[in-house]
Amino acid sequence: MFNDFGNIQLAGLPVYLRQFVVSQDYEGYTSVDHAVWRYVMRKNVDYLSKVADDSYVEGLRKTGITLDEIPNLQNMNDILGEIGWGAVCVDGFIPPAAFMEFQAYKVLVIAADIRQLEHIEYTPAPDIIHEAAGHAPIIADPEYAEYLRLFGEIGSKAISSARDYDLYEAIRHLSIIKEDPNTPEEDIKEAEKRIDEIQRDMGTPSEMSLIRNLHWWTVEYGLIGSEENPKIYGAGLLSSIGESENCLKPNVKKNPYNIDAVDVAFDITEMQPQLFVTPNYRHLTKVLEEFADSMALRTGGLSGLNKVIESKNTATAKYSSGLQVSGTFSKVITNDNDEPLYIATSSPTALAWQDKQLVGHGKSYHHHGFSSPVGKLKNIITPLENMRIDDLARIGVFPGEKAKLEFESGVLVEGVLSNIHRNRYGVNMIMTFNDCIVTHNAEVLFDPSWGVYDMAVGEKIVSVFSGPADIVAFDDKISVPKETTHKIEYTKERLRLHELYQQVRDARSKNDMSNIPTIWEELKAQFPGDWLCALEILEILQNGDMRKEVEVFLQNKSIAEKEYTKLITDGLKLIA
Repeated sequence: MFNDFGNIQLAGLPVYLRQFVVSQDYEGYTSVDHAVWRYVMRKNVDYLSKVADDSYVEGLRKTGITLDEIPNLQNMNDILGEIGWGAVCVDGFIPPAAFMEFQAYKVLVIAADIRQLEHIEYTPAPDIIHEAAGHAPIIADPEYAEYLRLFGEIGSKAISSARDYDLYEAIRHLSIIKEDPNTPEEDIKEAEKRIDEIQRDMGTPSEMSLIRNLHWWTVEYGLIGSEENPKIYGAGLLSSIGESENCLKPNVKKNPYNIDAVDVAFDITEMQPQLFVTPNYRHLTKVLEEFADSMALRTGGLSGLNKVIESKNTATAKYSSGLQVSGTFSKVITNDNDEPLYIATSSPTALAWQDKQLVGHGKSYHHHGFSSPVGKLKNIITPLENMRIDDLARIGVFPGEKAKLEFESGVLVEGVLSNIHRNRYGVNMIMTFNDCIVTHNAEVLFDPSWGVYDMAVGEKIVSVFSGPADIVAFDDKISVPKETTHKIEYTKERLRLHELYQQVRDARSKNDMSNIPTIWEELKAQFPGDWLCALEILEILQNGDMRKEVEVFLQNKSIAEKEYTKLITDGLKLIA
């Protein structure tokens, strides 16, 4: 059952988005998970307080995110609700359009899982460190929060290509298996190869792939300030203790953030060779609006129709009358000026106005698809959508009588007018004909034997966007990814290590060191490869021979095992 945690933003989520929400299962986090959170957060706050935008540290305070334990979703929603946002847990990567629509509803999407100790510096999978400690604090800044909401509103309408979803699924699959320590190395290599193959065959970048680039270089990997002295605000950088340091080095190129970033692709598995610096959060919105002005959402026309035909996905075309046609578009006939004069869908189609499906015009009624002309009537100045009864009478069009409508494009509609559907402002949106034939030159576009003809009215296609206008009425069964994040099966030995971590955690909270010598002896004997639990023990030891022994153990490990050198060295600095 969906839990809105008493948060008004969550309560307003539509059913089709709630399908992506999963339980946090807070009790499922292990003591190692909490130790990983604690290490990353202590390291981040210590370092990021010097190099992150001021909104980060202030945001941590405002959102109530603590250093010692993984945040509980109830607590997060209580605090986020005060700044007009909410948070839900999901299973890893969700489809980009759904992710952005959550943002449009001012809901932060948080991956329920947390990275494994082996991936403490960076993980390609979204996790609660990335989402809660990376995204949430910056949301406390009002200008950035509005940018994020607007990005979701615009991004959720971006048109995807047929290959975009293939790439999304491939990336999701890699993130899942790479975070599972039991995955064979050959499976990971095969998944990486699959992503490489898809990326080489993407064709012309879709709107979704382009706007995803903007999201990456701002929300995930953005810098703010000047190119000479940038500060960090992107969640991917804020949550990666490795890349947050690497990103400010001279070898990482710092570019001024502008619309050119839309053409710069990224590799999710590697540290980024360049980043973009925005002077302020207002500038982010300016660039987003500049890109949105180029999208089919705002331009419509032939270009937008061609994009959705190529995508082979459900989309919506909006006529100048306000009528919205939602389905899988398959055909557009153009005139000599490359303007659409006739459009058609090949799937069950719905008609809507202001994102609400019109009664009697759902998919069950237009189950064979929908087709209609676009444009003005020949030799008539007044657009058909603006004609009143007397205007129609003057051109010989009367309800209940046979009418003939000849468009400038040459499309001819002949049939008995049975009804005109107008919106509340009196604008004609649909004209329904019986015994109707529609032709263009010698081509028959609609035959009387096909039934009643509902003709969309509108001089132009003013907007085209991804998905149906009324999602709930059209189809509330959004495709939720079938592959789920792997629930790791821990060995008895690993479970015992979890118990030792918990005992250290209890000792710290109770300030009771009596069991620490026993824990340390078992840790040395049974888990010599561990380093984080040893760090946590060293932290709570005050003085004495045991403290020296643990410190020497960690120093030796940092020298002998290079993969732990920086992690241990940084941990020792934190303790010092």
